Amino acid sequence: MRLILLGPPGAGKGTQAEGISKEFNIPHISTGDIFRKNIKEGTDLGKKAQEYMNKGLLVPDELVVDLVKDRITQDDCENGFLLDGFPRTIPQAEALDTELDKLGMKLDKVVNIEVDKEILVERAVGRRVCKQCGAAFHVKFNPPEAEGICTKCGGELQQRKDDTEETVTTRIEVYLEQTEPLIDYYSQKEGTVLNINGQQEIKTVSNDIITGLRG
Repeated sequence: MRLILLGPPGAGKGTQAEGISKEFNIPHISTGDIFRKNIKEGTDLGKKAQEYMNKGLLVPDELVVDLVKDRITQDDCENGFLLDGFPRTIPQAEALDTELDKLGMKLDKVVNIEVDKEILVERAVGRRVCKQCGAAFHVKFNPPEAEGICTKCGGELQQRKDDTEETVTTRIEVYLEQTEPLIDYYSQKEGTVLNINGQQEIKTVSNDIITGLRG
């Protein structure tokens, strides 16, 4: 099962990616993880990526595609993979298609988790993270037993700096502008896009995804 996971910030992609990965025994691959691994291991691709990042520049599409290609040809991707955070733009999607064709691979589905902008902002602004263990809570949807205190370890809960309403709204708008056109791109390939209502309970969203992929 070769999959791409799309959805705006706060749509719950991380939670759903974990479930999909377990269900189909495929690795959850994020571009951030690929960058960190290659940089840490000092690979040629990692060194190239580091050069751009040190200058505060975006890593060029060509290099990102090379990193992804290198990752999806590794042994643990034999049963497939779940790409999260890539592609982000139409040119990246086209480049990925070209590389998959060369490898004799074909995408099975693009899972698109849909959530209204207003709900995304509410989810993010209400999020609280433990300083000590990193556990996540929400003041409305998943509150800790005691206000401001982590239920798991007793640590102090904090709001991340990038979880303010202004910052979250900007992130969502960037997503809508840059990444949402991908849905139209993949929709032209019949049967590729699986649209999922991400405003339901987490378990319901998970069930809908698994049912849709198995169907």
